[in-house]
Amino acid sequence: MRAEVARFLIAGGSAAAINWLARILLSGVMPYWASMLAAYGIGMVAGFWLYRTFVFRGAATGRLPRQVAVFLAVNAVGAGVVLGVSTGILAGLTALIPALPVPVAEALGHGAGIAAGAVSNYFGHQILTFGMRRTPVEAARPELTACGGSPAA
Repeated sequence: MRAEVARFLIAGGSAAAINWLARILLSGVMPYWASMLAAYGIGMVAGFWLYRTFVFRGAATGRLPRQVAVFLAVNAVGAGVVLGVSTGILAGLTALIPALPVPVAEALGHGAGIAAGAVSNYFGHQILTFGMRRTPVEAARPELTACGGSPAA
């Protein structure tokens, strides 16, 4: 499980960086909230590929249409978390530190929102999107799946 979490942090960090940088670029032509949502979509495309390919082993054998639908649903919840936390942090920063430049406050708020959404996304994708269906024997004996095979005799 630790290796999966490490892979998720690397893949998720990469998708988050794409999201964050895209938002900065899009902010030049869109309002803050719209640039966050558009950047979130760009990050989602990168994230889906990274999670399915590198993080959740065996996910590539799952049904792609189902995974895409569940991925979108999990990320819709995550987008709400990101938008809520980001705008809340932005409002708090601009009220508490009026001299803080708005682009800096937006970047900090957006970064905090991405971090907050990462936790719910990890569990949502692990359990719902790319969750492996375990056989009754595996469910009764978790050591079978923890090591990736049958235990030593």
